[in-house]
Amino acid sequence: MSDTHLLTSSVPRTLETKNKILGLELSDVLILLLNLSIQNLIFGSTSMKIPMVFGTSLGLFLILFLFKKGKPDLFLQHYFEHMISPTVFSANANDSQYRKFKKGGQL
Repeated sequence: MSDTHLLTSSVPRTLETKNKILGLELSDVLILLLNLSIQNLIFGSTSMKIPMVFGTSLGLFLILFLFKKGKPDLFLQHYFEHMISPTVFSANANDSQYRKFKKGGQL
């Protein structure tokens, strides 16, 4: 009898998981880095560098981390889109983006 072994390897459970750094999405990390660079540009040569540059970045990180905990991906983007959208939609209004379809591909 021959002794054969099946080769196995571990694979991720989902292939579409979002990349996260310290629990934040990449867009949130970009916001943090943008805040860090702007604050450093403004306060980098002053005595307020440590509290303003690192303090605001740490505060922003904590706010984002706690606010987005348990929320779905891209929550902030959808939240702000909801906040700037009109509050009243008319069911009887004409659709300004509607274009009538004609055969032959000509409009």
